[in-house]
Amino acid sequence: MFSLAFLQSNAKLVGFGFALCFLASAGQTYFISTFGGEIRAEFALSHGDFGTVYAIGTLGSAATLMWLGRIVDTMSVAKTVILTLLVLAVVSAFMGFTWGAASLAFSVYGLRLMGQGMAMHIGVTAMARFFVAERGRALSIASLGGAVGAAVSPVYIVALLTMVNWREAWWITALLVAISLPLCPLLIRGENLGARAEKIASNQKAEGGDQFRVSDVLRDPGMWLRMPVLLAPSFVSTGFIFHQVHVAQAKGWSIDLMAGSFTSYAIVSVISLMISGPLVDRFSARQLMPIYLVPLALCCLALSYGEASWWMPVYMGLMGAGTGLSAVVRGALWAELYGIAHVGAIRSFSTALMVFSSGMAPAVMGIALDAGFLIEGIAMTCAIFCVFATMIGRLAKPPRPLTR
Repeated sequence: MFSLAFLQSNAKLVGFGFALCFLASAGQTYFISTFGGEIRAEFALSHGDFGTVYAIGTLGSAATLMWLGRIVDTMSVAKTVILTLLVLAVVSAFMGFTWGAASLAFSVYGLRLMGQGMAMHIGVTAMARFFVAERGRALSIASLGGAVGAAVSPVYIVALLTMVNWREAWWITALLVAISLPLCPLLIRGENLGARAEKIASNQKAEGGDQFRVSDVLRDPGMWLRMPVLLAPSFVSTGFIFHQVHVAQAKGWSIDLMAGSFTSYAIVSVISLMISGPLVDRFSARQLMPIYLVPLALCCLALSYGEASWWMPVYMGLMGAGTGLSAVVRGALWAELYGIAHVGAIRSFSTALMVFSSGMAPAVMGIALDAGFLIEGIAMTCAIFCVFATMIGRLAKPPRPLTR
């Protein structure tokens, strides 16, 4: 599956992707939502209130990412990383100084933009741009950083909160991000990435592959037909993880079990990543789209019907399976369909929509919970959506050759 020769010859570059995906954890829902109880208590916010504040910050980050994400096509990778991690460290520190809903929304905006948005975007785009035959494997290893982040974040935060308050925990996080700032560029020192990308793009053109711009992609019906499939994981998983405390309370599952179930999430996510990469390299991301949402649909059904405590790790494990599969398929798809010359701009647009989707989920689910809807009904609705989204996605065709 993963040859030793591949790992040895590409250790620094895939290690760079791994590091960026790991550091993106500071802006991920599974990280921020773990502080949800303390934040809601301090600012007297309901589930819907906190979800709305979170959505405002996240939607703002999605709008910004649409243009900011394009810099990975024009600015050097090292400069982009330094800028991203510097701002991520600053906003992590600012999170510890929040004094109300407005400053909280701004903190969420910065964390989501530089964490889930830019840090993840840089790491994944690098793997999609600088690999071809083993693109899936490179994306698998890089995405492991996110899986490791999801596994260690709850333990890290719970341990911190036994020693310091939630504000101080964010200041410590800011310090750790700042420490990593000079380390990530070292991983790509000496790598002639510009020449590598030019060679890949030239080979694609020689083989008859067009290099699509964002304007071309927006006119492709296939992109819009695939979008419900691609956005479903971010909406569903973000919504349930954001409201994880309520999920546990509604099901009668202990908070300790909830935190421990992230281990199940991480383990299955890693297994899914290791399997998905070689599958993408063998069959292509486009051909895997029909099974893309199967794990997520089963996750929703497990949450809807499961009552006993052992269902918690099953539900989280299925979510991890869906997360691993989606990370690799989504990372490789745009380079497969539209070439690598403008993949940063294309991914920034699609990632912005993904962030938009994840931003809407806490608010939509929070409002539904405040209105009295049960988590079981919400989960079943999500499962049905997965089925319909897959049916729509199957209608998508490969893009037509460019005529310009």
